[in-house]
Amino acid sequence: MSPPTPSSAGDATPPPISPGGTYGIQTITVGCKIYIRRPGPDGEEERLAEILSIRDKPVNAYARKSAASSGLSTPEDQWEFFVHWDSFNKRLDEWVSGSRLVLNRDLEWPRPKTAEGKKNGGPVQKAPGKAPRSLLKKATTNAAMAASPTPGPSTPMFGEYAPSPSPVPTSLKRKMRPEDEEEEEEEEEEDAEGDMDAEGEMDIDGEGEIENFELSLQESVPEPPPLSSFSKEQEIEKLRTSGSMTQSVSEIARVKNLNRLQIGKHEVDAWYFSPYPKEYAHLPILYICEFCLSFFPSPMMLSRHRLRCTLLHPPGNEIYRYEDISFYEIDGKRQLTWCRNLSLLSKCFLDHKTLYYDVTPFMYYVLARRDSTGCHMVGYFSKEKESAENYNVACILTLPQHQRHGYGKLLIEFSYELSKKEQKLGSPEKPLSDLGLLGYRAYWAETIIDLLLECPDGEISVDEIAQRTSITHADIMNTCTTLQLFKHFKGQHILCLNNAVLEKHQKNKAKRRPRIHPEYLKWKPPVFTRDQLRFGW
Repeated sequence: MSPPTPSSAGDATPPPISPGGTYGIQTITVGCKIYIRRPGPDGEEERLAEILSIRDKPVNAYARKSAASSGLSTPEDQWEFFVHWDSFNKRLDEWVSGSRLVLNRDLEWPRPKTAEGKKNGGPVQKAPGKAPRSLLKKATTNAAMAASPTPGPSTPMFGEYAPSPSPVPTSLKRKMRPEDEEEEEEEEEEDAEGDMDAEGEMDIDGEGEIENFELSLQESVPEPPPLSSFSKEQEIEKLRTSGSMTQSVSEIARVKNLNRLQIGKHEVDAWYFSPYPKEYAHLPILYICEFCLSFFPSPMMLSRHRLRCTLLHPPGNEIYRYEDISFYEIDGKRQLTWCRNLSLLSKCFLDHKTLYYDVTPFMYYVLARRDSTGCHMVGYFSKEKESAENYNVACILTLPQHQRHGYGKLLIEFSYELSKKEQKLGSPEKPLSDLGLLGYRAYWAETIIDLLLECPDGEISVDEIAQRTSITHADIMNTCTTLQLFKHFKGQHILCLNNAVLEKHQKNKAKRRPRIHPEYLKWKPPVFTRDQLRFGW
């Protein structure tokens, strides 16, 4: 049943609510909030979630057919819902079956929209699998009309919360209800682009430039709070619940298209959307070769590939080796396929980066651990060959199965060792992801405090800290402000280490983590000619 329409809609108007038992699964649309069963630490629990997309339950073409799965009789078995759990991080968004929806509890409908020239009445009900037009549609028109890079695959352009059904030809168009035809005619071209990306069209690769869009939404963008109102607890809570700090609105609208990845002996959940080919979308598990990073839909195809694949380490020059830790330098221009596969894999765990086709402007530095079977990738960071802003990192990632072992700080420390070799100050490309921001702040704080404690006479300037650590002045100032190290004394500002900062520093130093030993780094800064820096011409 349709929810009642309030007489006046506005920001202060509460959303319409339908009591439990008065609606069916057929009436649930994108934007509704409903309670859904999910496994918890104390057994199954019911949590509020927002519906972001609806699709028909996909059929795995590579799985063996069984009589049990041949007939799906009830709507609960036919549809799947992509949901965002209320007060949970975005990386926990997932597809759930219709049988997990709790239909005997209240359903919260989206706030009704009021626009001039539109018919009055309740919200138009959409059939499951057909997503209504998003509020972000018109705000991302400019992004959707951006020219796609060459060759072949087009850059995805998302303007709506489009459903991600099982792979079908992209030329198929959705059947529109009469109420939607008028709006569809106005934005037919944007819909065509949105449908292509919903199917999982590839937009391979490249590292990171972030596009900023001017939004014309009803809610104005709040001004950033001043430094005086900084609260670490509030920031941690924001990072925990909002996911990464993406600035691209088209990225927000993307629905995760992969479920799980098997990389070597590890099986991990995908966190975000990654533009793998549509034939691989919504498979139960995507199998990835841990050495060449090729991807396959079935374990049999992966095993056949492993019989032919001779690669046992990242395809580059080994520039650092200490114990079982190695770093490899890889030129994106020489290893196009490998670097593109790496970008696709890393996009599964990074929500703040946009993939572009060309990987040739970047150098990749891959951290690997050696054992008797080969060198297994742990993480990597990429770096522009020629950065106008003096960034020493474009994109950085530690694979989820290797996180919380100190490898993130090891990658950060290695990037600054390269900057010291280049005799430059460096900083990571902004914006950072939530985990990246916490990792960099921890490294900056540890490095600056170590340097202050090692200073014999206790006098050192910000410029000296920058020259000895290769950390930029802005990052040093922001870190000291965050730690509240600046004090005003006798008409000037000084750096003062309080007991709380020292106690936390000693606790962190007591943790054993891998460190970089500069004497084992065998590397000279690469020099590129003007012709080598002409990309895409």
